Amino acid sequence: MQVLIIGSLAAELGQAAQIAIARGARLDQADGIEPALIRLRADARVDLVLCDVRHDIAALIRAMFAERILVPVVACGVGNDQEAAVHAIEAGAREFLPLPPDAELIAAILESVAGESHALIARDPLMLATLRRAEQVARSDASLLISGESGTGKEVLARHVHRRSRRAAAAFVALNCAAIPENLLESELFGHEKGAFSGAIARRVGKFEAADGGTLLLDEISEMDIRLQAKLLRAIQEREIDRLGGNGPVRVNVRLIATTNRDLKSEIAAGRFREDLYFRLNVVNLVIPPLRERPADIIALAEHFARRFAELNGVPARPLAEEARAALRRHPWRGNVRELENILHRAVLLAEGDEIDLAAIELPAAEGVVLAANGRPAAPAAGAVAIPAAGAAPVSALVGRTVDEVERDLILETLEHTFGNRTHAAVMLGISIRALRNKLRDYAAQGLAVPPPPAGSMASAAVA
Repeated sequence: MQVLIIGSLAAELGQAAQIAIARGARLDQADGIEPALIRLRADARVDLVLCDVRHDIAALIRAMFAERILVPVVACGVGNDQEAAVHAIEAGAREFLPLPPDAELIAAILESVAGESHALIARDPLMLATLRRAEQVARSDASLLISGESGTGKEVLARHVHRRSRRAAAAFVALNCAAIPENLLESELFGHEKGAFSGAIARRVGKFEAADGGTLLLDEISEMDIRLQAKLLRAIQEREIDRLGGNGPVRVNVRLIATTNRDLKSEIAAGRFREDLYFRLNVVNLVIPPLRERPADIIALAEHFARRFAELNGVPARPLAEEARAALRRHPWRGNVRELENILHRAVLLAEGDEIDLAAIELPAAEGVVLAANGRPAAPAAGAVAIPAAGAAPVSALVGRTVDEVERDLILETLEHTFGNRTHAAVMLGISIRALRNKLRDYAAQGLAVPPPPAGSMASAAVA
């Protein structure tokens, strides 16, 4: 992870920098907003900005948004400066990091931005076969298409391939096509020249140039607009890109890996994905099986997450009790590895005693009912959103309502459940992020209250 720090590295902010380095981050530093913007325009590999509250964070975020620089900002300041913290969050900062820094809090922020652990855990023969195939082609420059259900670990496998490739010493740059609005994705991919659009006050390189010599991961590529797919196809074929507003092509040397949780052949038949792009990407196809089909990985992954979250939260590492292991093996894992990760994180926090026992493993039943240790439905935890069991309300209760009304309520309640996270809500609803954004835009136009995106999410705010 690459972190840009805005402010002096003397005293507390310097301590935060040292902690971030110890956690594996690569650092750059700028003394003020303008030098920081110059660095952000020149290097699309920056994953996180830590900014001292003594600088104008609101101006920084406005400038970043105007120039389509989609990097989360975390404000830093002395712990008792509550007014500065409030102003920073209101301005759009994702978090406020009190100084002097706490090592575990910095680790949690870095973990949140990274999104997931990059350790690849495989014990099941089915997953090991996929891994062997990945390592066979890792040292080539062939484009890869990694397919699998949401939450199976497609990005983790992509990073593993990069580490085994001849490009391992160069950059690995990831871009989630589902998380960025259509009108920003082209600039994020290809960069732009000064004056290319309102707010483009200087040249900025895109992800293709940032990954030059290395690997570019296009996550959930099926969410890319079909018009932009044509420009991507040309970049792959010609090994050159055109910045927005540019006068000539820019040569790039990139190994491309794409992931999808959709059946691209069906998307092609529906006219939503270009067949020629599919053939360009699908030189080698790696299919990650869902977690329910690789049972030998369940406990290995659970133990890995238990150790990681114990360290992250500063609690003793505890083994899984045998009853807890049995329950994990029986669960259908509709949310795959991501669901297992969340459940183990919660279990690490709730467990009492020397083991993580069954009482701490809150597993939703197939219908969405949380089961307690006795196998009966448990009362929801304080603050939790209860999800009704399938069949809990008879269909007759919906008679008299239009399909549009039922759909609207389902979408808005799901968004409340995900605390405004559009990407997670779209996955739960089984629709694309683009379709969800269009629905929310319609609801807002009708005067309905739409839950806001998480603080600091500029990509979501752009279309909220």
